[in-house]
Amino acid sequence: MAESRREKVVLAYSGGLDTSCILVWLIEQGYDVIAVLVNVGQDENFDEARAKALKLGALKIVIPDARKEFVEGFIWPAVQANALYEDRYLLGTSLARPCIVSAMMKVVREEGAEYISHGATGKGNDQVRFELGAYAQQPHIKIISPWKMPEFYNRFKGRNDLFEFAKERGIPLPVTPKSPWSMDANLMHISYESGILEDPNTHAPADLYQMTSDPEKAPEKPCMLDIEFKGGMPVRVKNHNDGTEKTDALELFLYLNKIGGQHGVGRIDIVENRFIGMKSRGIYETPGGTILLTAHLDIEVFTMDRELRKIKRELDVKFGDQVYRGFWFSPECDFTRWCINRSQELVEGTVTVKLYKGSVNVVGRKSPLSLYSEELVSMNVQGDYDPVDANGFIRVNALRLREYQRLRKHKDGK
Repeated sequence: MAESRREKVVLAYSGGLDTSCILVWLIEQGYDVIAVLVNVGQDENFDEARAKALKLGALKIVIPDARKEFVEGFIWPAVQANALYEDRYLLGTSLARPCIVSAMMKVVREEGAEYISHGATGKGNDQVRFELGAYAQQPHIKIISPWKMPEFYNRFKGRNDLFEFAKERGIPLPVTPKSPWSMDANLMHISYESGILEDPNTHAPADLYQMTSDPEKAPEKPCMLDIEFKGGMPVRVKNHNDGTEKTDALELFLYLNKIGGQHGVGRIDIVENRFIGMKSRGIYETPGGTILLTAHLDIEVFTMDRELRKIKRELDVKFGDQVYRGFWFSPECDFTRWCINRSQELVEGTVTVKLYKGSVNVVGRKSPLSLYSEELVSMNVQGDYDPVDANGFIRVNALRLREYQRLRKHKDGK
């Protein structure tokens, strides 16, 4: 009698505790598992991860190098959008997830898999990002989300249960049950949450940070950088101190991470509102992203019409919300990105920034497409501007305010 065909599952694999246990658990449920470990710049020994997945029983493991795509296809649009969530979070994890999902779905199509699976919990944002991204690209995909399945979460009530399962199944693990927080890393940032950090008043230990130096211990000599933009995207960085110059997108971003990290740039400790409805505390290191946000914001104001930028700022906020909530592949986010990209056509020029002990300060800018007129704004030169015209401008704008006060006083009998 012929053996029934085992269905294929493409698993978003990290090599850590959760996805290693999930890999073995899926095999025990009767699936063939194809592990996908997408390289988005995390500090990972990919050869060891490959060997580990195959040892645990994966049918195969695919390790796509998506670093350049991550920078050009996801981080650069975020730079154009001055993208922040709730005014502070630079969306490092949020931007990486659609990049990872795209790589996963490519494997799904190549392998003819029926399912995808992931290790995101039922309380976080990543479950939404993974699953919305998968459904948007392949509407009929089936999803196995163990942390939302009673047969899984009732068996594994916490990390200690996962450790016991790992010991029983011979799963090698690089961490211990005493790990005081969890982290997620990619080339844009490192995030830290959970464990001792769940108390929002617990100060981050000094040894938590891996991407940035302590600002108080950063170099005494500031670093001066020129950052050149075209179409709202960075195309060149030059270090005034040592002459280092980068133009390749990936190399440029990695260099900004390195030099920003050396100077303690990009640390934040925040409480944010998860899409699912609860608040969470997160600590983030985003050195390169912080430098680019500061520089791009400056060159954008320098080259963009005031009223256009008012509309564009509304789109920036919408973009941040859309990405954070997992709607990268939605029609509204596609349209938002198109509009923002259109607004950036004339955002071109060079911004000089100074990095010093955790701060990024703009000290100069120049652009062939600037809307700034030194002659027009000068206090010493009248230029093509008659100050008398300001009288009528003010009277017209004061009409509404004067009438408001007159009529309100009349109504109040004063």
